[in-house]
Amino acid sequence: MLFPHYNKTKVVYHVVNINQLKNILEQGIQIQERKDFSDDKYLDFNQFLDKNKPAWIPKWISRKNALFASLNFKENMQWHSHSALLALKVQEERCWVANENLANEIYDPFILQYIDQFNSARDFMKNYGRQKALYYWNNSFPFQEYLKKGKTPMKNYDEEVMIFHNIVPENIKCLMVVTDHYIFTPQEWQKYYEQYF
Repeated sequence: MLFPHYNKTKVVYHVVNINQLKNILEQGIQIQERKDFSDDKYLDFNQFLDKNKPAWIPKWISRKNALFASLNFKENMQWHSHSALLALKVQEERCWVANENLANEIYDPFILQYIDQFNSARDFMKNYGRQKALYYWNNSFPFQEYLKKGKTPMKNYDEEVMIFHNIVPENIKCLMVVTDHYIFTPQEWQKYYEQYF
């Protein structure tokens, strides 16, 4: 893994577009504002998963209202250009963990089902969509409970942390900025551009 375990760092990781970085570092992250700012390409998908949530999941857990973060990344992670990686301190009792890989199994067919040449995606969603959504939720956990487990509940469990609270600036740290060609820490960024003066 790229970073030490959460038990040591006590932070989760959130990727943002660098256009949002200044405001986030100065104002923090307001969940509602993040939802309003982004053209949420996942909104319909999140609503589908929320609609198929089993009764045992608390009502306040809703993907469409969540800020998503990661617990860690693989060393060979492919980063998006013009983005920044943030470390966030969170209120553990107001977070939930699920397996992003299970969500991704449904995402493509959910989107493609409306295109005629991918009509098998429509059949997949009709026959398996709800079942896959339930499987996703039934393998999710309160954040604190997940941390106590000490190991992932299944192979290829890619933790997505759903955060349900605002985050103040003092609980946000920029770890790196990704350009087209480089990945810099803020200190490396400063040093690189100082050579031009």
